[in-house]
Amino acid sequence: MNQIHPTAIIGDGVILGEGNIIGPFTVIYGNCIIGNNNQIGPNVVVGTPGQDTKNPNYRHENYAIKIGNNNIIREFCSIQKPIEESHTIIGDDCYLMHGVHIAHDCEIQDKVVLGSATITSGFTKILKGANIGIGTKTHQFSVIGQYAFVAMGTNVVKNIAPFAKYVPGPKTINEYALKKYGMESLIEEVTNWYIHGVEPLSKVLKEINDEFLKYHEQSHRRQH
Repeated sequence: MNQIHPTAIIGDGVILGEGNIIGPFTVIYGNCIIGNNNQIGPNVVVGTPGQDTKNPNYRHENYAIKIGNNNIIREFCSIQKPIEESHTIIGDDCYLMHGVHIAHDCEIQDKVVLGSATITSGFTKILKGANIGIGTKTHQFSVIGQYAFVAMGTNVVKNIAPFAKYVPGPKTINEYALKKYGMESLIEEVTNWYIHGVEPLSKVLKEINDEFLKYHEQSHRRQH
């Protein structure tokens, strides 16, 4: 059973799974599909049209937002409908802290953490397990690789490789994520890959690299 605060507004065309908690004064517009066991609100807005200055009055009824399972979406977050792709997507087990903005056509994969006041511009892709610091802003079409870490207050204007620790100073890797997700044995291989340019040999890193390169090439952006 879902727990929906009486002041929340759930629009037509919203499909809710089970076990969701929706807080006071949250507004969710259709077309929107939400899975199970999510915590949303208060004062969250989901499903407003994407902010497209070229076509501000576009028809958005057939565009959808998909939110998976076990996500925490804190107060004053906003998630907007796509303008071109079929969906704006939030995966499973993500944590969106206070005041995060997810723009049109973004894809936030599983287990991503977005610090308070993070702003993702349109078509941004943040891949599995990435951790984004408070107040980060991404340029349109940016790709942040799996398990990367981005320091707070960063302006992301180029793509960021998997496992990268993007902070001012020399290039480093995100050892914390490797340990957290059971890949501690790969620290040396990831270091050689990201720091020294040695192609990874292990299957899991090859799969991660292949997925990142696919999105990187589609984005037509440079890599940090």
